[in-house]
Amino acid sequence: MRAVLSPAEAAALDRDSQARGISAPSLMENAGREVARAAAAVAGGLYGTRAVVVCGKGNNGGDGLVAARHLARWGVRVTVVMLEDADDLREPAAANFARLSQTDVRVRPFSRSTLSRELARADVAVDAIFGTGFRGFPEEEWGAAIEGLNEAGAPVVAVDIPSGVNGETGAIEGEAVWADVTVTFGAAKTGVVLLPGAERAGIVEVAEIGFPEDLIRSDLWLVEEGDVASMLPARELETHKREAGVVIVVGGSRNMTGAVCLAASAAYRAGAGLVTVAVPEGILPVVQEVLREPTFLPLPETPEGSVAAGATEVLADRLGSAGALALGPGMGLVEETAEWIRRTVATCPVPIVLDADGLNAFEGRASELGRRRADLVVTPHAGEFARLAGGSSRDVNADRVGAVRKLAAETQATVLLKGTRTLVGTPEGHIRVNTTGGPFLATGGTGDVLTGAIAGLLARGLAPVDAASAGAYLHGRAGALAARRAGEGTTAGDVLDHLTTAVQEVRGA
Repeated sequence: MRAVLSPAEAAALDRDSQARGISAPSLMENAGREVARAAAAVAGGLYGTRAVVVCGKGNNGGDGLVAARHLARWGVRVTVVMLEDADDLREPAAANFARLSQTDVRVRPFSRSTLSRELARADVAVDAIFGTGFRGFPEEEWGAAIEGLNEAGAPVVAVDIPSGVNGETGAIEGEAVWADVTVTFGAAKTGVVLLPGAERAGIVEVAEIGFPEDLIRSDLWLVEEGDVASMLPARELETHKREAGVVIVVGGSRNMTGAVCLAASAAYRAGAGLVTVAVPEGILPVVQEVLREPTFLPLPETPEGSVAAGATEVLADRLGSAGALALGPGMGLVEETAEWIRRTVATCPVPIVLDADGLNAFEGRASELGRRRADLVVTPHAGEFARLAGGSSRDVNADRVGAVRKLAAETQATVLLKGTRTLVGTPEGHIRVNTTGGPFLATGGTGDVLTGAIAGLLARGLAPVDAASAGAYLHGRAGALAARRAGEGTTAGDVLDHLTTAVQEVRGA
């Protein structure tokens, strides 16, 4: 997995590297050269091309000044537009500004008209306005410069992060640059990994500029294909279906029969050897009509057609031989059922994936989840997360990483927060970021497919954080495969159908 650095971690990396003897001027020189290389590639060549470098203050602006010098020496016609008075620059940016006098780089103070005129004939622009430490709203000429970059037709290369994006959360409160390429240093930064900042970053290139690898430390990690491939277990040549993993899926109610069917099928597609579907007895014939592979267990039901309290005794023997329980899809909001869910979560002897109405049973009672051992995976979307933890979905989305860390610590569970950048967090504060998936998963039932896939992987022996990480990656990959054919018409069934293909692709089969 690749580390992702917060602004504080990036600043610590700078300090620790300098303490190791790697000078700030050399880091800036290497960073600027990498930005220049990327800008030359985006411009499509060197001689005869024009570049505009928009520089703010601090190291970000200094990186831009170095990039301008290298581009000029390579034959590019370069104009630097300065938002900061050169007399106010600090080292090593000040020294790099002075070195521009040895080149034919033109330097202009910022005005909106100057920037517009220069950008109108540019083949590439470099955004070196704000760095990863930016917060809030870009004001006055700073905001005007960002607007100018966005309105120009020239492609934009951003230095470390698109200006205007919050480096900690990826949030955007005002204007922010739309970059075609973002060159970031040592490791990706949080603001270009999380949405909406990730959308503004374009192609993210991580450049090595001299940071010692052992100093790159983070609690946030990007999950990649190779990571998932290493997590997936392989079946032995001589394997019994129970040895391959046993999943029990408990869900469904009178008006919701489809969710449990999707979850059960997904558990099989994730490699489970045996799946038992336990549903209220009144809907059992409907579920049996849809599913062929599982075994079935009718549960006592409430007058409303949901799981009744007597289900505990019926399930007791089956749970003892299972590897994982998927609990919650389509169960409804009847209080007797919710109380039974809470009791089952507290006493179940096997790992649990809790989703949908299973989560709603704990609305405002998240602390009760901490009564379990650390073998619980909860999989909320932002709305379910807010109901569980308190606050609003807007609050959750304002700082997704922080929200996941807080809930995982409170519940001692593995927390999977769904989204185009799905996050998986552990009680210890480690966060994994999944970059597969997209808007094609925004359709009813896809969450049930994810629940079943994670349960199947848990039953096959994966640790909760690995089951959640691999499940999210494969689920997003399956969604992308399905969307190639169905586009915005992709259904949960389409995602389910492509889950095995996603597994095969990740394995390299």
